[in-house]
Amino acid sequence: MSVRYGKPLVFLLCLVPLGVLIGRGASGALGPNPVEAITHFTGDWTLRLLLVTLAVTPLRRLTGQAWLVRFRRMLGLFAFFYAVLHFTTYLWLDRFFDLGTIAEDVLKRPYITIGFAAFVLMVPLAITSTQGWIRRLGRRWKTLHRAVYAIGVLGVLHYLWLVKADLLEPAIYAIILAVLLGLRVPWADLSARLRSAMRRRSWMAPERR
Repeated sequence: MSVRYGKPLVFLLCLVPLGVLIGRGASGALGPNPVEAITHFTGDWTLRLLLVTLAVTPLRRLTGQAWLVRFRRMLGLFAFFYAVLHFTTYLWLDRFFDLGTIAEDVLKRPYITIGFAAFVLMVPLAITSTQGWIRRLGRRWKTLHRAVYAIGVLGVLHYLWLVKADLLEPAIYAIILAVLLGLRVPWADLSARLRSAMRRRSWMAPERR
């Protein structure tokens, strides 16, 4: 896929969930509790896009397609976009900016505490996603953006602790996250290097007659 044409396509695809949500709202299809429906919908898409963002690097390594990295920033920013919608829905439509109630929720409800922590961690990553910040921070930029792993873990825990009955969907997200993080541990890179070295040796070894 050409990056030139692929980026507009990915941009539009990332807006599809928002269009679906607006369509459901306009048609009255959000159910008996619209605020809860919006909160869950935006939260789901925050986590999905976060996992897609985390999948970019493993896919690049497995396929050798370096151009995939060009979509990572856009996907990450859209994950933050849906996180902002998720958080704003809670602040505005659910709690009506009642700071006392919000503070009590953050302190007393573990799933809200870790959800809030995940959102706070996402803010500096979104702010420093520009080329200017990459140049200014240098090597520290990569260190800062490794927080995305913690955000992924907190996001999955937020979902797991929120759900009271059906744990299937958050469990699927947890498994996907575990695989994506597992592909990043040092032994995964070492294994890939060993396989590459073994292939080179097999090619270079003289044929036995």
